[in-house]
Amino acid sequence: MILISWNIDSLNAALTGISARAEETREVLDKIHALNPDIIAIQETKLRATGPTKKHQAALAEKFPEYDYVWRSSEEPARKGYAGTMYLYKKGLTPAVSKPAIGAPEPMDEEGRIITLEFDKYFVTQVYTPNSGNGLKRLADRQIWDQKYIEYLKKLNEEKPVLASGDYNCAHTEIDLKHPENNHHSAGFTDEERADFTNLLDAGFTDTFRKVNGNVEGVYSWWAQRVRTAKANNSGWRIDYWLVSNRIADKVVRSEMIDTGKRADHCPILLEINL
Repeated sequence: MILISWNIDSLNAALTGISARAEETREVLDKIHALNPDIIAIQETKLRATGPTKKHQAALAEKFPEYDYVWRSSEEPARKGYAGTMYLYKKGLTPAVSKPAIGAPEPMDEEGRIITLEFDKYFVTQVYTPNSGNGLKRLADRQIWDQKYIEYLKKLNEEKPVLASGDYNCAHTEIDLKHPENNHHSAGFTDEERADFTNLLDAGFTDTFRKVNGNVEGVYSWWAQRVRTAKANNSGWRIDYWLVSNRIADKVVRSEMIDTGKRADHCPILLEINL
C-alpha cells in the first residue's frame, strides 16, 4: 500500500483558486495522483461546514476520478472555514468511517481535526493537531488535546494495528528543525509539546521516517511562507508524520517527503507499507 498525507493549506484555494500559488498546489496534487496512492489524507481543507461545493466536487472528480472521499469540516461553535480534514481512497475500498470527539477543550472537537478509516485488519487515521498559537496562548489546551489524542490512539491500537498521519505541529527532536537553538519557546518546539510527542511514541507507536531513514538531518516537511528565503535555504521543520503501531513497523518499506519545488508551507509525506 502507498498512503500520502498532506496539509494542503486550503483545498478550496487548490481546487478553485487562480493565483500562482494555487497553480503550484494543483501541480503537487497532480504529482500525488501520479504516485497512485491507495489513500490520501488531507489536512487544513478550510471548507465550509456543508463540505465540498459542487465546484469542488467537479474538480475532485476531474483530478481524482478513481477515488471516493469523505470529509470533516469545522462546525459551530468553532470558526467557519477553519482546519478541516478529508480522505480520498481508491474506489473498491470500503472502510467504516468515524469522526471522533476525543474530549478535547472546546471548540477543538468541533474543528474537524480527526477522521478514522477502519478496515478489516487495521485502522488508518489522520489528525490536524491544534497549534499552540502566538505567545503560546493555546499551549495548555494543546497539552490536554495531546493527552486525549494519545488515549484515543491507544484504544484503536488495542483493537487492531494503526497507521496514523497528519500535521502534528511538533518538531520532536533538535534534528527535526533547522534552528533548534532559537525555538525552544516557539509553538511546535516547546518542551511540553516535545514531551507529549515522546509520550505518544511510548504508547506503542513508531515514527516511520526515523525508522527507515535514521538520524538523517536537513529533511523537513514545513517551511514558513512568511519567510521568503525559508524554502530556498531549507530552513524548515519536520512536523508531519506517518506513525504506525510498533507491531507492524517492520512492514514499512518507505517513509519520505514529496518534493514541492519552490512552494513553501507543508510538503506531502508518503508511506509505503506491506500489510
